[in-house]
Amino acid sequence: MINTLDIKRIICLAFLILNSVIGFSFFNPVWSIETIAREAILIDMETKVSLLEKNADNPMPPASMSKLMTLYLLFSRLNEGSLKLDDSFAVSERAWKLGGVKSGSSTMFLKPGSKVKVEDLIRGIVVQSGNDACIVVAENLFGSETHFAEKMTAKGRDIGLLNSTFKNSTGWPNLDHRMTSRDLATLSQKIISDFPQYYHYFKEVEFTYNGIKQFNRNPLLYNNFDVDGLKTGYTTEAGYGLVASAKRGDRRLILVVNGLLSKKSRKEEPQRLFDWGFQEFNNYLLFKAEETVTSADVWLGKSVSLPLIIKKQLKLTLSRQVRAKMKVIVSFDSPIPAPIKKGEPVAKLKVFIPGQKLLELDLVAGASIEELSLFGRLLAAFKSIVWGFPG
Repeated sequence: MINTLDIKRIICLAFLILNSVIGFSFFNPVWSIETIAREAILIDMETKVSLLEKNADNPMPPASMSKLMTLYLLFSRLNEGSLKLDDSFAVSERAWKLGGVKSGSSTMFLKPGSKVKVEDLIRGIVVQSGNDACIVVAENLFGSETHFAEKMTAKGRDIGLLNSTFKNSTGWPNLDHRMTSRDLATLSQKIISDFPQYYHYFKEVEFTYNGIKQFNRNPLLYNNFDVDGLKTGYTTEAGYGLVASAKRGDRRLILVVNGLLSKKSRKEEPQRLFDWGFQEFNNYLLFKAEETVTSADVWLGKSVSLPLIIKKQLKLTLSRQVRAKMKVIVSFDSPIPAPIKKGEPVAKLKVFIPGQKLLELDLVAGASIEELSLFGRLLAAFKSIVWGFPG
C-alpha cells in the first residue's frame, strides 16, 4: 500500500527536503550554465552535489594547482605531530636551480645552503606559488622529489583522487603529470575539512621573504569577500586555471576551472560561476537524523501505531525551479504486522525530483512492538472484521 502524506505534510516536506546531508549527487545538465573553461566543476561542499561539470573527468595538466597535493602531504606531517611550523628545512642547490630565479618560474627566492621555516614554506607555496619551496618540502620530507611524487600519487589514491598521477611537487610540465578537475575539487574539500587549522594561509594576499614582497595570484581574493582560497595555475599547455572556494552563509562551494585563455578570464569567469551557483541553488533539509517521518498502523501488536524513523540526516542541493516540483511519499504495506524489532527497515521514503532518478531511502521502526497473545490476536481479528479496527 502507498501511504501518501497529507497535503499539509507534503508542503512541509517539500520545504524540509531541502536540508539533508546523506551526500547524494544530483548532477543534471539541464541545470547547467555554459562556461568558456576547457574543464570545470562546481560542487556544493556539504552535499557533494555537482552543480556544473564540463570535462570533469578528463586528465589535464594541472600546473601549479597540483601544489595543493604537496601542501596536503606537508599538512599531514604537521597534523601527525612529527613536524612543527617552526622547524627548518635545508635549501639544496637543486631546489634553487630548478625552482628558483634561474628557471624563470614562480619562486620564493630561496638561497642555496640556507634554512627556511616550514611556516614560511607554506606561505611561499600558497601565496608566491614558489617552485623552489615545493622542491625543498619534497626533498626534506622524502629525500628526493621523485620519491615525493610517488608518495603524492599514493596518498592521492587513499583520499579519493582516482585519476591523478604526480611526477613532481610543482606542477612543472610533464606528459604524465595529470589531474582531473573532479580530483582537484575533492582535494580542496579534503584540505578544508582535514586541516582547518592551516586553511587560513590560503586567504593571505601577500608575503615577504628575503625582503621581496609578492602577492597572491588568486584574483578573487581581492574583490570577492566570499572567496578564501585556494590556488591558481598556468602553463602554456594547461592554460589559466583556478581552484577556488567561496562561502556565503552556511554554504560553501568549490570551483575548479582550467584551460582559460587569459588572466582576465580567470578573474571574471569564476566570479560569474560562483554567483550562479549561489543564486540558483540552495541546500534544503528534509529530515534530521533519527527524526520521525510519519507513523504506521500495526496489526496484532501490543501497540497500534509505529513511528517510522529516518536514520541519517537528509539534505539536498536543488535549484529553486526543481524544488517547486519535487514530490515526497512514504511507501509501506499497511498495517505492519507484529512482532516488530526496533531499527528494522519497514518502509521507504521516496523523493521524486524532476530530471533525476528516484531517490529511495529506508525508514526503520522507531520502537519494538511485541505480538499480542493468542486471545489478544483473536480479539483484534474479530474487531477488525466487525468494526474495521486496524489491529
